[in-house]
Amino acid sequence: MTYPGGPPCPPALPPGHTVELVTDEAAFAELAPQWRRLYDRCAAATPFQSHAWLLSWWRSYGAAGRLRLVLARAGGDLVAAAPLTLVRRPVPALVPLGGAISDYGDVLLDDERGREAASALAAGLAAAARTALVDLREVRPGAAAERVYACWRGPRHRLADSLCLELPALPMDDLVARLPSAKARQRIRAQLRRLDALGVKARPVLPDETDAALHRLLDLHRLQWRGRKVTGEHLRPRFREHLMRAVGPMVRSGDALVTEFRMGDEVVAVDVTLLSHRLAGGYLYGAHPALRERKADVAVMLLAACAEYARAPGRSTLSLLRGDEPYKHHWRPEPVPNQRLLLARRRTAPLLAAALADAAARRRGKELLRRRAERRERAGGGT
Repeated sequence: MTYPGGPPCPPALPPGHTVELVTDEAAFAELAPQWRRLYDRCAAATPFQSHAWLLSWWRSYGAAGRLRLVLARAGGDLVAAAPLTLVRRPVPALVPLGGAISDYGDVLLDDERGREAASALAAGLAAAARTALVDLREVRPGAAAERVYACWRGPRHRLADSLCLELPALPMDDLVARLPSAKARQRIRAQLRRLDALGVKARPVLPDETDAALHRLLDLHRLQWRGRKVTGEHLRPRFREHLMRAVGPMVRSGDALVTEFRMGDEVVAVDVTLLSHRLAGGYLYGAHPALRERKADVAVMLLAACAEYARAPGRSTLSLLRGDEPYKHHWRPEPVPNQRLLLARRRTAPLLAAALADAAARRRGKELLRRRAERRERAGGGT
């Protein structure tokens, strides 16, 4: 294993720091004010590390007895936190709360505490892991977890994870100007005029309107995908409950916006945009099929709204979040791969080797499936 980024930090806690492990949901809930202060002091944090999102996820998806919150304090102040849960397969590991429905996983570090906060959290993780691997998934480049990785004393490894696509936080006119051809620019401007002609108006809902708007979003989402392939999790009751619990508090704290799109008096679409210090990203939407029947480009409509939210001071990124769908590439986004950071102790090094072997086998399996699909497509004449 290599140790990039300079010499590793000392394994001992920095002077004046303490670490603790929280395994109780009620104690997690009580951390909300302290968590918020730490979140606000961590510039790399994304909405998927907000207390409202994580606690709600745990209540919908967590397994009893598996909660592992690693906290570091200095003089009583919370200066670092790793929100994790214990899993058993494919190897025993501590993985981020948020799971597959969260586009970014990370820890929180107080930026003003610098290297000491990262060192303290690394020490806390080493103690909490015991006989498990620390497996940090979907880590965005520049994330706080990279500083913990640099401090880790034991075996470690970095892998590529999901691909995200990102645009600069520019006005919609400037995003259109980035398109590669005059024909593409003309098509998008025509779509924007079409939306105006249809009378589609976007309006961020007020905090006390959020619950009703989310109900409409989920109903429209189900309607728009009826009879088509869709992410099944988004249709399940536990996801509905999570979204309803999490987004209201996030709207009130400025970590999310819910937008309604109306034609006259009718709500034809609803979108949830997640907001952080550095980025804005459209997370989930529901749109009535009548929009497409009337030749409205829903993707253009949503991007125009999100582009406005991404222009807040300090935000530099309009994230299209995870996924490499062809329609996203029309906008010439930058591909930004997430990372998977694997941390082991000396005695758990075999778990790291097993996790790397599992990851390699999964990559080979995906490649075989991709090639098989290409062969079937060629044999079927492109059908």
